[in-house]
Amino acid sequence: MENVIVLGSGPAGLTAALYAARANLNPLVITGPDLGGQIATTTDVENFPGFPDGLTGPELTEYMQKQAERFGARFEFDTVTSADLTQPPFKLVGNVEYEARSLIITTGASPRKLGVPGEKELVGRGVSYCATCDGFFFKTKELMVVGGGDSALQEGLFLTKFASKVQVVHRREALRAGYVLQERARKNEKLSFIWNSVILQVLGDKAVKAVRLKNIQTGEESEKPVDGVFVYIGHIPNTDIFKGKLAMDEEGYLIVDGKLHTNIPGVFAAGEVHDKWFRQAIVSSGYGCMAAMETEKYLASLE
Repeated sequence: MENVIVLGSGPAGLTAALYAARANLNPLVITGPDLGGQIATTTDVENFPGFPDGLTGPELTEYMQKQAERFGARFEFDTVTSADLTQPPFKLVGNVEYEARSLIITTGASPRKLGVPGEKELVGRGVSYCATCDGFFFKTKELMVVGGGDSALQEGLFLTKFASKVQVVHRREALRAGYVLQERARKNEKLSFIWNSVILQVLGDKAVKAVRLKNIQTGEESEKPVDGVFVYIGHIPNTDIFKGKLAMDEEGYLIVDGKLHTNIPGVFAAGEVHDKWFRQAIVSSGYGCMAAMETEKYLASLE
């Protein structure tokens, strides 16, 4: 029986583990499939406070994990596939069964797919959702990034370190990314934009060779040669195992109150599993702190 289980190991989960550990709750962190979550696949993290020179996503993950472990947090590399939240103790099932008096859900959100012909077939052969993971393999190649938010521009700029040319495809004529990123992108000679357009198909046999585009204003279709497609068009919350068990909105994000309580007492949520607006590591860390502090109060109330 655990006092608290932290489900997920991104910035929200690692911060929750740190605060719960410092409160002597001896938390168990069930990492999920990827320790560190999305931040662990980011090359340059320049806006996390305390690191004036910046650092990499894997470095930030490692530092946060070690800090939590220093105070007694424990890590289990497992993925939970079902959950019984009908009453405490809450029961989770992965490779083994877990029981906990309280639960902090920080399972985050996963990249949204294009859902077009050729995408699934060419994943790992030119289609990617992680520039950090795959950018190195595209030296001197021509690449396409899909999206118009911070992630699309961040990864597009990163890819210019390897590619000869990066084209950003956006379905609108205005970006959603922050001003600084937009300025960097516009000043980068390797990076250009294709506006008001969507990808209809990814073309290629054993590797990506081209994409078929459609201008959504004119209806005109065209084919553009490209060696790789990197997709950044949003996320889907990782909440499938909680459907019908926890309150969530129409998109599947968990619904919490101002103190991160879900509709079930003793179950809290933190990070991108409920936050669909900010999507920043520091914001998720703040939520992780809040959830751990509320968990401590909840457990104390049971005594």
